[in-house]
Amino acid sequence: MNDFTLSLQITALGMGLVFGAILLLWLMMVILTALTADKEPASDSAEVDSSTQADSKLQVALLAVAIALAEQDASSAHPLEEPPTAIVSAWQLGMRTRQMSEKGNFRRH
Repeated sequence: MNDFTLSLQITALGMGLVFGAILLLWLMMVILTALTADKEPASDSAEVDSSTQADSKLQVALLAVAIALAEQDASSAHPLEEPPTAIVSAWQLGMRTRQMSEKGNFRRH
């Protein structure tokens, strides 16, 4: 058996193990979701009128808008001012440090 055949067999075995493990996990997830799925509600339960449900959804939406507007008015957020130009970014600092060390003007303590 030459090295190429052996390497193909090892590759096939490894891929087979990986896909086998994936299929096993998939099967376990299917079984667990089937066992833990919520049962369908009984048909004898009280049914909510569709117009009442639509009214409650409208009320919830209106309440959410009112809360958002109240929070927007009460917000103390303000736009940040731009920093002065003397501040050097980390990228600029790194580049300047590299340039100084290449020139030999940089001393490390």
